[in-house]
Amino acid sequence: MVAFQSVGLMKLKMSMKKITDTELKELYKKCIHDLEGNLRALLKFYPSAAGHQARDEEDVREDAGFFAGDLLGLSKALVRNLSMAIMETATPALRKTFTDQLLVAIHGHERIFKYMHKHGYYPAYDLGLMLGHDIENAQKALKMGY
Repeated sequence: MVAFQSVGLMKLKMSMKKITDTELKELYKKCIHDLEGNLRALLKFYPSAAGHQARDEEDVREDAGFFAGDLLGLSKALVRNLSMAIMETATPALRKTFTDQLLVAIHGHERIFKYMHKHGYYPAYDLGLMLGHDIENAQKALKMGY
């Protein structure tokens, strides 16, 4: 949840400059405020997590890590949404189409995960480093201006 909300917060803050509609801008500000509150609340749990560790300065993510994480989040949402669509459709042909798309989406998720793991953006097998990544991204998102 921290990783997902951190990426979302960064995207909202980066988008603020492009929003011209006053009412929509206020909605964005409220969402930013809400996500910042969520992250601050969740970060309090990290020090008590087993294996929690900070990252070395040279390990700090580049933009590629942010964009890869965003792509991973999209692929996870696609797998989840296609799974739900399969369960909700009553048309056999549409169910087959969604099932075919789900298999493609699962393979896409695997490709993105392997890329992120290879480049150190998602140390899935090292809980301490994953927690460190979460903290780092949340702090980066909280410090970003908009």
